Amino acid sequence: MKKYFIQKSPFVVPTTDGKLIEEHHGIATTNNPDISIAHMIAPPHWKEPFQTPEFEEYTYIIKGKKQFVIEGETVVLEAGQSIKIDKNTRVQYSNPFEEPCEYLAICTPAFDFKKVHREE
Repeated sequence: MKKYFIQKSPFVVPTTDGKLIEEHHGIATTNNPDISIAHMIAPPHWKEPFQTPEFEEYTYIIKGKKQFVIEGETVVLEAGQSIKIDKNTRVQYSNPFEEPCEYLAICTPAFDFKKVHREE
């Protein structure tokens, strides 16, 4: 039995906002509730509603810039920077810029739609 797993077929999460989400490890792909790792590309002028997730989220920016509104404070990350946002923190993710933003998102425990608590 192998002691490793190479992900060659990430789950592409269906979206309606033009954002690419490829989950490499997590609930949808590998049935792992402990961690999720996703490669994402947010198109220019994309944004999500505010949310208060029950998981920590780490973001590493590969290309472009991404904006975070964290408990009312606006933070902008650029390529090569990363951030950790604690669970139960009200946050909004967006890309109000002219270029796409490519990044990795890691959630612990794994991202779960039932635990993200997006506002409408």
